[in-house]
Amino acid sequence: MTSTPLHAWADAAASAEIAEIEGRRVVAFRVAGGKHHGAIGINGSATVERAVRLAGELHLPLVGEFDTSGAELRDGVAALHAWGRLARELVQISGVVPTLLAVTGACVSGPALALGLFDHVVMTEDAFAYVTGPDSVEDFTGVRVSRSELGGSAVHAQRTGVASLVVPDDLAARDALAALLWYLPDHHLDDPARLECDDPPDRACDIAATAVPRRSSASYDVRTVVEDVLDRESFLELRPRFAPNLVTGYGSLGGRAVGVVANQPMTRAGTLDIEASRKAARFVAACDAFNLPLVTFVDTPGFEPGRDLEWRGMIRHGAELVHAYSAATVPRLCVVLRKAYGGAYIVMDSRGIGNDLCVAWPNAEIAVMGAAGAVAILNKGRTNPELVAEYQESFENPYRAAERGFVDAVIEPSATRRVLVDALGMLAGKRDSQPARRHSNTPL
Repeated sequence: MTSTPLHAWADAAASAEIAEIEGRRVVAFRVAGGKHHGAIGINGSATVERAVRLAGELHLPLVGEFDTSGAELRDGVAALHAWGRLARELVQISGVVPTLLAVTGACVSGPALALGLFDHVVMTEDAFAYVTGPDSVEDFTGVRVSRSELGGSAVHAQRTGVASLVVPDDLAARDALAALLWYLPDHHLDDPARLECDDPPDRACDIAATAVPRRSSASYDVRTVVEDVLDRESFLELRPRFAPNLVTGYGSLGGRAVGVVANQPMTRAGTLDIEASRKAARFVAACDAFNLPLVTFVDTPGFEPGRDLEWRGMIRHGAELVHAYSAATVPRLCVVLRKAYGGAYIVMDSRGIGNDLCVAWPNAEIAVMGAAGAVAILNKGRTNPELVAEYQESFENPYRAAERGFVDAVIEPSATRRVLVDALGMLAGKRDSQPARRHSNTPL
């Protein structure tokens, strides 16, 4: 990533500028250095506030870097209020312009909360972020933890989902920010730029067609399917270690940037749990905010069962995914690869919650539940292979769903790319038709 400053303001621990990143104008800021390891007070916060506000006014992406020890103690409580004002400015531009942040060192105390307000956070391997530090944790709980154990990049990549990407060093972080920016428009009223693509739109997806086993219980890596359907080498997976039973990422189809959501049968059989629902919901909402069409690949046996999941709010968090898809007004394409059962099938952008195109592969199994369980319920516990086979033939196939209009077409797997590229071209003019209101009450 290269950057050319056009105009700048500066403070000892904070600086900001209008810059260029690979030909794209952005508002960039950096919080680092100074006498107290990036501690930011009233003046530094004002510098970043102005940068955030200017990004919204000029409709330019906001790109930042944090290496900060928190609020400047010498400014007292005024420094805390300064961070509060900065948080408010970030909320004001949320969904208006893309907001990207690199954490290249420390990010602790109040500033750490700001990480949750950015669309994407890139962390270097040696970076760490937490609200309450190891000493406070030990005083309160009696448990001694290191900085990396408490809030290292590995924690935020795998456990919290705060980090969209983890990279080796500062230079790689800047490259990652540029890569993310490649898929995004300047602002919410703009469409993503058409991307260079020499991959034929009608290329047969033979790799994808052979990647999915016919046996419904066999695992496979859904990324093989995604990468073969999308334009070659265009897929950028996000949060790959967080909720790995579901894959999210950016890519392109026929040169058009898209967001991808896919069940991952290789992990936990592709079931949906709380973390997967939250991961997908936030990603879907971000794509909708910045006009990226959504492509959803479905292969899930349902929601993961468990008392702990139910007690932790599976209902509420599962509803987040329903809400995000149902509220999305961008073009939405759905491909049922294999299993699509129960409530998990519905929330993975089914026709019932408003997708624009739903296609299924010939061996897809679309049903309320698996055949064995359904036969046992229908026959009061009595079951045998003949009854199961009869149920599968009658109900557990995509043709019954197609007859009722829940599937638009049953397609050959090798034709998936062509069908999706054609559909995306026809839906390019789709526009928001949602009623005006302040905002919906999301099940956060």
